[in-house]
Amino acid sequence: MTIDSDHPHPSGASRFPPSPDGRGKGPAAEGGGKGEGDQTRPATAADLPAIDAIFRESFVATFGHLYAPADLETFLARFTPEAWAAEFAAEGLAFRVAEDDQGPFGYCKVGPLALPATPEGPAMELRQLYLLERGKGTGAAQALMEWAIAVARGRGAAELWLTVYIDNHRAKRFYERYGFEDRGPYLFMVGDHEDEDRLMRLAL
Repeated sequence: MTIDSDHPHPSGASRFPPSPDGRGKGPAAEGGGKGEGDQTRPATAADLPAIDAIFRESFVATFGHLYAPADLETFLARFTPEAWAAEFAAEGLAFRVAEDDQGPFGYCKVGPLALPATPEGPAMELRQLYLLERGKGTGAAQALMEWAIAVARGRGAAELWLTVYIDNHRAKRFYERYGFEDRGPYLFMVGDHEDEDRLMRLAL
């Protein structure tokens, strides 16, 4: 969930497991279309350019000040149209978008657990939840989170995991309101820059 972090931090030491995905910090999403008052819907392949743009704008606005330009460029270069298409087609991954009359302004991605976590039962991962500035305060973040939890439960998961940047206090409070608990440190690489994130777990 990209909510502006309150302050930057120095990079940590390399004692945490590496990140396989974009900070949180797949096939078409499960769930129906929009319900009354719902701003979200299942994503389609046609949404991938908008999803990429949301990711880049949100990531740079929230975290860009932490990194040297070369590290940020290296990190963002991983997110090619081909990489997004491969994720969207990958078995077990699901995307949902939030939109208004201007088009998509947020998205959420869930899938099988890929984090170096130690689940106690069947588990899934909230891989990314990003909103543009105009989507904040609209209720879309809550709708996307509730969808992610519903997908995990619907697939028989007993746990939902995610990671969040250690100094992104607003995001951590958001997740804690849903019952996520801190389960320790996690290394998130942006180019050659090492960030300390936190693993968080929700018992479903």
